[in-house]
Amino acid sequence: MGAQANATAKGLDLTPIDHGYLAMCVQTGSLIFTSGHVSTIKGVVGADVTTDQGYEAARDCAEKILRSVHDHHGSLDGLRVLKLLGAVYSAPDFTDHHLVINGASDLLHELFGPDLGYHARSALGFAALPTGVAVEIEAIFEVI
Repeated sequence: MGAQANATAKGLDLTPIDHGYLAMCVQTGSLIFTSGHVSTIKGVVGADVTTDQGYEAARDCAEKILRSVHDHHGSLDGLRVLKLLGAVYSAPDFTDHHLVINGASDLLHELFGPDLGYHARSALGFAALPTGVAVEIEAIFEVI
């Protein structure tokens, strides 16, 4: 099955996101760059948000990214995931950022498989994120 069929089988919502005054995706050549997509979950990971809740927040970000990419490209098929940049609003002594951002990576692996879904990634901790969200993620896709 392709990524689109996998997303449908998982029951993912792929309706467009209201983008406000920002472009949620910008394409140049065969590359699609997404804006940062934020989690619904708010709070500081390692303080009032657990690592498991952070994982779910990252998965939420990935689902929102997929909605935007689907809206831009018309399908999740014909894409390869190249790179994720994951930002975690984290306590100063929190060091499991990679485990949080796995929430996004795992979903992309499930949908796109090893050939098209395994990607380069950075998982970083921040002292704050916009509106107090727990996670923000941006992505780069290749149209293949």
